[in-house]
Amino acid sequence: MTKIGIILGSTRPGRNGEAVAKWVHEVAAQRTDAEFELVDLLDYKLPHLDEAYPPSMGQYTQPHTLNWAKKIASFDGYVMVTPEYNHSTSGALKNAIDFLFAEWNNKAVGFVSYGAAGGTRAVEHLRLIAGELQMADVRAQVALSLFTDFENFSVFKPTDFQRDALTTTLDQVVAWSRALSPLRAG
Repeated sequence: MTKIGIILGSTRPGRNGEAVAKWVHEVAAQRTDAEFELVDLLDYKLPHLDEAYPPSMGQYTQPHTLNWAKKIASFDGYVMVTPEYNHSTSGALKNAIDFLFAEWNNKAVGFVSYGAAGGTRAVEHLRLIAGELQMADVRAQVALSLFTDFENFSVFKPTDFQRDALTTTLDQVVAWSRALSPLRAG
């Protein structure tokens, strides 16, 4: 069975991302074409990148890196839930991505973003990063507006349109994850 990790890319106190990621997981869990697991960066306590060697060498030494690598390697694809901070993704998500290399390779990734402009600029940056990590980023994405998908900028209430966008994103992530499986097997 194809396994997709839903990565909650914010560690900020009071984060909107927790409600968003739980919604993504609830919608995804109703599907029968893949298994979905919510991965919260808060559970991994990653410091700023502290490995001596570049991740592309795969010579991880820190217990937190080894634990993170094992989790990320267990998936065939990902949905990254990201806020937009200062026209980019969160530092916590970027740091978590930077810890690893081979564990991301030849896997699909989709994005669910939120912010004043729907988080689209954060996703633009993540798409560039995905290319460097040999990930296939799918076209569809969910861009949640703090003005229309949140009440008082903090209570998550997605519009029906967003659920349709999420379904399309999940469809593409699952399909591309399966299509890339021969590359991961070789």
